[in-house]
Amino acid sequence: MYLLFNKKTPISDLQLIQSIAKGNQVAFRELYEKFGDTVYNTAIGILQSQEDAEEVTQDVFVSVFKKADSFKGDSKLSTWIYRITVNTSLNHLKKRKRLSLFFKRDENVEGVSFEHPGILLENKEDAKILFKAIKELPETQKVAFVLSYIEDLPRQEVATIMETTLKAVESLLQRAKANLRKKLNSFFFTEGNSNK
Repeated sequence: MYLLFNKKTPISDLQLIQSIAKGNQVAFRELYEKFGDTVYNTAIGILQSQEDAEEVTQDVFVSVFKKADSFKGDSKLSTWIYRITVNTSLNHLKKRKRLSLFFKRDENVEGVSFEHPGILLENKEDAKILFKAIKELPETQKVAFVLSYIEDLPRQEVATIMETTLKAVESLLQRAKANLRKKLNSFFFTEGNSNK
């Protein structure tokens, strides 16, 4: 790990981002090492494509580098980076949808062709089914669900990232879970996986 100072003098997130704002490449590498996996995991949870998640991860860190001087420490650095990641991922989804309409490509044909790095090997098949259902959720429900249940963030932080209220996040999660239940029941029924 690259350290700006010696190991006995840890630096705060604010000092780290301020160093990046001044163009410090070592600080930028340290930030990437600290948040790279978080950004990638969030992006892949929303986008469900390894290639797209890698592209978004690069875009997020370019954005963080360019906007470093705009971070004032009003929220946690991780919250700010999550917000950039979510917005970049949603913009990427919109772009992908526009392109699929233009090229007449049906995205649903692709299915789930990625593996989330946080899923244990014995849960891979169940995870593919779950992510297939998550993919069909409306954007705000998808984001709330991924941040809350995949990234395991506290609800209040999810609300801050999404720039909404805690009550709105709870409502989104209730609707997401209801929609997922329907989709998963439908999947198991149509696939003949019912225990009946």
